[in-house]
Amino acid sequence: MSDIEKASAEAVEAARQSDQLALMLAAVQTAKESQPAPCQHHQAQQQGAAGKWVAIGIGGSFLAVSLAVSMVAFAIGAVALTVCLVVLRSVWTDFADRKG
Repeated sequence: MSDIEKASAEAVEAARQSDQLALMLAAVQTAKESQPAPCQHHQAQQQGAAGKWVAIGIGGSFLAVSLAVSMVAFAIGAVALTVCLVVLRSVWTDFADRKG
């Protein structure tokens, strides 16, 4: 088979494939046109609702983190107070034993 015959066969195949591609694109375009367009009013309302829920989620996350940090600070304070009371009690008992 000569180069010209190969090129001719490839050109015929490319033309056949381009016809198939054009047919597929026409079918896709027809399917798009047959579907009803979504109502833009409802779509805008749904986007606002999604934004509201995202804001609530972010706010809730910040609230939970701040609550957790404050609970850790409270626990550290309670431990420090307990240690302080134990040390003061020990000092008081040593002072009372030396006095008496």
